[in-house]
Amino acid sequence: MRNFLALVLSAGAASPALAAGGAFFSLGNTDFIVLIAFLVFIGVLVYFKVPTLIGGMLDKRASGIQSELDEARALREEAQTLLASFERKQSEVQSQADAIVKAAREDAALSAEQAKKDLEVSIERRMAAAEDQIASAQSAAVKEVRDKAVAIAVAAAGDVIAKQMSAADANKLIDAAIADVDAKLH
Repeated sequence: MRNFLALVLSAGAASPALAAGGAFFSLGNTDFIVLIAFLVFIGVLVYFKVPTLIGGMLDKRASGIQSELDEARALREEAQTLLASFERKQSEVQSQADAIVKAAREDAALSAEQAKKDLEVSIERRMAAAEDQIASAQSAAVKEVRDKAVAIAVAAAGDVIAKQMSAADANKLIDAAIADVDAKLH
């Protein structure tokens, strides 16, 4: 504080009024009056401990700012911790999503393979059924051809026999057939 007063006095001593050469310490000199009023004002401020009050207020403000800075630092650290946590969770979720996609692809590949196998089995069954139908149709055609051949042969044989047989031979055959039927029925 004394340094401050010495600075104020030296500033007043180096005023332009002193350089002009007049009496500085007279009550007619306004610079001298202003200097005295200023010194009285400074003295009143020192007497009522205004610099201490201002210093205390500044200290309180500084401590408030420091506490806000500390709180901001703590919040920043907490935010960084949360960010790191979210990044870890994001990487875990990404790895889980990758695993799910990989499993889905594998399942799709297995399903495609199973579908191919099922299709091949179905095709084989249908081919076997078609071959069976073809064989059945073939045997039916062969049987029908045989039956027609037998019918034609019997008809041809009947015509041949009818042409070669006389009426007396036919009556003998009819009597023999009746006797044969009579013998089998009794």
